[in-house]
Amino acid sequence: MKLEFFQEFADPYLHKEGGQGVFLAGVVLGMVAGGQNKSNIREAPMFKQLNFGRLSRRDLQRHLARVPELTSAYQLNYAGLIEALGGKAGELMLKGGKKDIGIDGNFAFSVAFLNAPHYFWSAFRKDRGAPEEQSQAAEQESE
Repeated sequence: MKLEFFQEFADPYLHKEGGQGVFLAGVVLGMVAGGQNKSNIREAPMFKQLNFGRLSRRDLQRHLARVPELTSAYQLNYAGLIEALGGKAGELMLKGGKKDIGIDGNFAFSVAFLNAPHYFWSAFRKDRGAPEEQSQAAEQESE
């Protein structure tokens, strides 16, 4: 898992462990929502459950705790990778230690959720080329 893309951001919130955890939670839940309804993400059950702009750390923890159940129930592609990224998000959030994610966290979460496929494949891309084939190989390695 490569998380170097955080270095591209100038926002100091994303250079802290807690901020990175919130961002990765957005990527994970965006991938779950995208997998639940590929044609219209707004109709995905996960999308409807998220209270954008008013999320709390507790909300994110509750949704992240359900990721293994949701990847199994919806038989999501790349379930192993989504769960691994969810685990890393939770780990970083626990290390960050802040009780509230605030406005910065809500904004970072929304950006990550809306761009989930881009950052998901950035985290698991081995090098330039066909990310789909490489990620399938990575998923097989992680299982």
